[in-house]
Amino acid sequence: MVTGRQKSRTLRRVHRRTPGGKTVLHYKKRKPSKAKCGRCGDILKGIKSERPYKMQNMAKTKKTVSRPYGGNLCSKCMRAVIKEKIKQ
Repeated sequence: MVTGRQKSRTLRRVHRRTPGGKTVLHYKKRKPSKAKCGRCGDILKGIKSERPYKMQNMAKTKKTVSRPYGGNLCSKCMRAVIKEKIKQ
């Protein structure tokens, strides 16, 4: 019987095959939700969503986008913000 914390669906169930030929269940933490735009709430493209311990070993180019407001605003909102700043 599994422990109480493994009964809930908080943890992902992953089937793994052992060298002995048995299939066992491993319990892994789920991935976090995708990064969203701070203005419109749309999902940001080009940004990986991983747990913090995997993000810190990831290259900077995979964590952010190389444009102004990269990682905070989507490309449409970024253009709109820049146009607003120019008009002021």
